[in-house]
Amino acid sequence: MTGSAAPCTIAVDVMGGDLGPSEFIRGLLYASEELKLEANYILIGKERLLERLLKVGKLEKYLDTIQVHNATEVVDMNDKPVAAMRSKKDASMFQAIKLVKDGKADAVVSCGNTGALMAAGTIRLRPLEGVERPALGTIIPTKKTPCVVIDVGANPESNVQNLVHNAILGSNYARSALSLKSPRVGLLTIGTEDGKGNSLINETHHKLQQIDNIINYVGPVEGFQIFEGDIDVIVCDGFVGNVLLKSSEAVFKFVGKTMRDELRRNVKRMLGAALAKSAFSDMRTRLSPDNHAGAPLLGLKGNILKSHGSSNYVAIATALRIASEIVRHDMLDAIRSEIDQANKRLFEDSEPAQPE
Repeated sequence: MTGSAAPCTIAVDVMGGDLGPSEFIRGLLYASEELKLEANYILIGKERLLERLLKVGKLEKYLDTIQVHNATEVVDMNDKPVAAMRSKKDASMFQAIKLVKDGKADAVVSCGNTGALMAAGTIRLRPLEGVERPALGTIIPTKKTPCVVIDVGANPESNVQNLVHNAILGSNYARSALSLKSPRVGLLTIGTEDGKGNSLINETHHKLQQIDNIINYVGPVEGFQIFEGDIDVIVCDGFVGNVLLKSSEAVFKFVGKTMRDELRRNVKRMLGAALAKSAFSDMRTRLSPDNHAGAPLLGLKGNILKSHGSSNYVAIATALRIASEIVRHDMLDAIRSEIDQANKRLFEDSEPAQPE
């Protein structure tokens, strides 16, 4: 919709989050004030409620960048995706996707029902030519620089072609979101020795070796290597990726709570904690999932970003920033070209199955 130099327009499904529409208003303010994000927004939800929230949301000087689009229905977390698409056609999530399809917005950001978002996005925007299934990619912190993990939940049962496509999608996302010229791509497995892993991993490994002029494939990687920071894109199926993501977030919360409990155990520790307060604050900022929030559904003819249902205003602002970066770098043409090259070289005898 927009040229690369103009601010993009983001359709925001404000009804999908657990914390309510007011958290999205706080997220817009944080994105504008703290992240200095320049973008236009279409807020999709109950019109009167949003207009009332905007009046009290301290966004007066940004109102010329914000539109309100009325939607009378909401997709609940327990709704079945296809059933919701049939029975809730005026839901905020589906209206947001329609704005992208109609060229009125460049990207969608939603914290709503993941299954419904993926189903509606895939059916209404359609996959890029040659892409069999879209994938969710997300950014996680490491010892050095952040890395991309893909897939984290869109496609739990992947085949070799899906994993090869994930590598290409993830590589392009890392170029855009992390500003890397040649992201190092690794395939997640249980050992780096030849033949380690199951047949799916071994076959995918051999396929990825054959497209080294398309992506910078560095080989298989094990779980302990993920957080070392030497790999920029971790490729896996949606089942493994989702377990990895949620386990990592749970460990972060567990370690944080354990540290707080231990540092409050006696006066000496409390004094030490007070002296190291700035270090703990920096660590929390660096490792917090809120600062890496948002998982784009890659491989579609449009940009959709999924954030956690429990996202707070910082996580929402981060998702808006990532959506803006994706639009600015215009990944779609690059993905289309690289997928076409890989398919011709590796899968020329098989046609990708398009979703029904």
